Amino acid sequence: MLLSRRLVARPLEANRYLKQAGILEASRYFRSESGLEGVPLRRVLLKLSGEVLAGDKGFGIEIETLERLADEIKAVHDAEIEIGVVLGGGNIFRGVSTAAKGMDRVSADYMGMLATVINSLALQDALERKGVMTRVMSAITMNEICEPFITRRAKRHLEKGRIVIFGCGTGNPYFTTDTAAALRAKEMQAEVILKGTKVDGVYDKDPNEHADASMYKSLSFMDVLKLNLKVMDATAISLCMEENIPIRVFNINVPGNIERAVVQQADVGTSVTLNAKLSH
Repeated sequence: MLLSRRLVARPLEANRYLKQAGILEASRYFRSESGLEGVPLRRVLLKLSGEVLAGDKGFGIEIETLERLADEIKAVHDAEIEIGVVLGGGNIFRGVSTAAKGMDRVSADYMGMLATVINSLALQDALERKGVMTRVMSAITMNEICEPFITRRAKRHLEKGRIVIFGCGTGNPYFTTDTAAALRAKEMQAEVILKGTKVDGVYDKDPNEHADASMYKSLSFMDVLKLNLKVMDATAISLCMEENIPIRVFNINVPGNIERAVVQQADVGTSVTLNAKLSH
């Protein structure tokens, strides 16, 4: 698709045109080819680990943290940006670590998927109490508490201005919620994956253990794989690289960071893209 010179010269008018036309791929093309990063994002996917919901408690769901996250997600929604959310379940049950202690990996992974649904329902409740219509869609059928995941239905929810929370990961054992985030981002045609973590971005070594750890400002997907950096698991990174889905890793514990990364498109955290040059 070719975009006119008039639209390239007027980013706000271009954004209205793209929004009305519903052309997500054209929107991504427009920003990358024209260099006009100021054109607002239309659809994003937020990936949060379960541990984030635990706050300072370390286990379960800390209500204060849940309410703050709901407020920040609502701020993005109020800016007319469509947002999907993938949650982990590590604050309740972590399948991989449990399997390492002798439990059957398949059973442990399914238990972890159920934990993601508990987190999803908690976030849905927090958002709807703030007046934001939200749907939980599960990769495993649970008709009494959430909708089954159907790609076209999920897209329609987003188009109608609802937040969609994706539960149960991919619905398959041996695949992490990072991989689920990459998969759902592609299926929803999200323009970027936002990964909220407990640190400011991607470091060359664990900043909690090494005082001299240095944070990267930008990385390519190949850099992440070569350096074995713990951004997301290798399957998720490979999918994002193949489908050219950018990732931004940032500190979710800093109030306002979600809005800064999405609405303001500020230089928050670490950017991981297809052809980025490695820089600190």
